[in-house]
Amino acid sequence: MANPIRVLIVDDHEIVREGLRTLLAEEADIEVVGEAADGAEGVSLTLRLRPDVVLMDLVMPNLGGIDAMRLLNRTDANWHVLVLTSFVEDELVRGALEAGAVGYVLKDALRAELIQAIHAAAQGQPYLHREAQRSLIQHVTAPAEPSMQLDLTRREQDVLRLISQGRSNKQIARELHITEGTVKGHVSIILAKLGVSDRTQAALFAVRHGLGDPET
Repeated sequence: MANPIRVLIVDDHEIVREGLRTLLAEEADIEVVGEAADGAEGVSLTLRLRPDVVLMDLVMPNLGGIDAMRLLNRTDANWHVLVLTSFVEDELVRGALEAGAVGYVLKDALRAELIQAIHAAAQGQPYLHREAQRSLIQHVTAPAEPSMQLDLTRREQDVLRLISQGRSNKQIARELHITEGTVKGHVSIILAKLGVSDRTQAALFAVRHGLGDPET
């Protein structure tokens, strides 16, 4: 029997990791070699454990999946990252593929599809969930949306960028050298200006409009 496919699970939800670990344990040719709760830990474990496939969530605290993949791309190894997420926005799909993901699967996928995607990823073969394919097609054919980022001040854009990277108010305050109370005020204004109700929706807006990357 060939060596099993060594898989690392990177997801900030313990119940998701536990479910994946239980599901994959039933596959004789797949072995879960480790788990990480955020992108930073995922990068560290990938470098240490050298798995065949990294199952990577996208929206996580401290370091998101796309930024984690960008860090892994700086190494000289050929990592096979399979995105496993609940989000199918075209910016996230494109961002993940541009960052080096070999596949993109949604968390509501059938078990057989996930196993198929893992096998494809282990061989370095691309695998896109049908909704991810549809999202890319719609992006190509749809007219560009006008950007709303001009409604935000420079400081608000800085705060939004850090929100999209999973930073807490305390971390944002430390990085921008302002008080935590000032950050809370900026967050409230940002949510109101964007017409969204929470930080996750604000983070998705940042990704859509190119505000999620650190300044160069």
